[in-house]
Amino acid sequence: METKRWKVDNAVEKLKNNPQIKIAAQLLSENQVVAFPTETVYGLGGNAESDEAVAKIFMAKGRPSDNPLIIHIAEKSQMASFVAEVPGIAEKLMDSFWPGPLTLILKKKEGALSEKATAGLETIGVRMPDHPVALAILKECGLPIAAPSANSSGKPSPTTAAHVAEDLSGKIAGIVDGGPTGVGVESTVLDCTSIVPTILRPGGITRERLEAVIGRVEVDPALVGGESKPKAPGMKYRHYAPEAPLYLVDGSREYVQRLAAKQMEEGKRAGILATEESAGFYDADVVLACGRRDRLETVAASLYDTLRMFNESKIDVIFSEMFPEKGVGHAIMNRLMKAAGNKVMIESNKR
Repeated sequence: METKRWKVDNAVEKLKNNPQIKIAAQLLSENQVVAFPTETVYGLGGNAESDEAVAKIFMAKGRPSDNPLIIHIAEKSQMASFVAEVPGIAEKLMDSFWPGPLTLILKKKEGALSEKATAGLETIGVRMPDHPVALAILKECGLPIAAPSANSSGKPSPTTAAHVAEDLSGKIAGIVDGGPTGVGVESTVLDCTSIVPTILRPGGITRERLEAVIGRVEVDPALVGGESKPKAPGMKYRHYAPEAPLYLVDGSREYVQRLAAKQMEEGKRAGILATEESAGFYDADVVLACGRRDRLETVAASLYDTLRMFNESKIDVIFSEMFPEKGVGHAIMNRLMKAAGNKVMIESNKR
């Protein structure tokens, strides 16, 4: 399959009646799959009403069939066709955070969407992306679009069109290149069907911001492991992983350096994922700065790109600093723990 690629200007006024947007929307209406930018990462879109289209998403990504997809819309009115109930707290959240990086888990209407998109669950994840290109495509096609991240399953999510092309060229109909994304980590997923709203995946909207709008919010224990059927993307399987084994390091900079030095003494190429504040301290084959520790949003924005850069360096093992689990730090550590397969090296004096 030839994968077409279109570069589009993000300026809203230049997206009106844009022929490339129309082509992308037409492909979606024909049950083809197309990658496009959102404010979080690039999504791989397909018609959520079509088993054929959704099957193409899973096939292109190599994604497990029990991993549900998030439905993307351009207008709240679209939910009436496939959502059974919108509770008051969901209305408040939509008013506060849509469009934006927040996915709401709601009860679905039976038979309205492909069962493949919802992995047979009685609920559905819905969000309205805050990106002019994504909204233009969604409005033009008028369909609910299932759109997981546009990468091969398990690899770091794509924050540029080049990342998408690297993973999916020849497997999908098209890539709409709207430049780099902004937030860098996927949307927060909040279950609005539980007694207390529960975060199933931390993301761009923090727990603190949610609680400021609706009060108490819980975090699902399944985020730290378990074999239950996932209610939201990213809950069960290893994700976001670079090619080399990744270890999180709970310890001092000196301990990180000792770990890397030992690997290099054994003839292996060692990499270190650090921040701008600490990168100059380390001596390894590759040291990559991933944002600033005093501005965790910069770490989130560059995390996936940094993980992919290690692949280009042919590293044998990667050691990563850890980050405070506050604000968007919850999302950063969630993604790093998934990428590392929960492997953590703990300095002896911290045990």
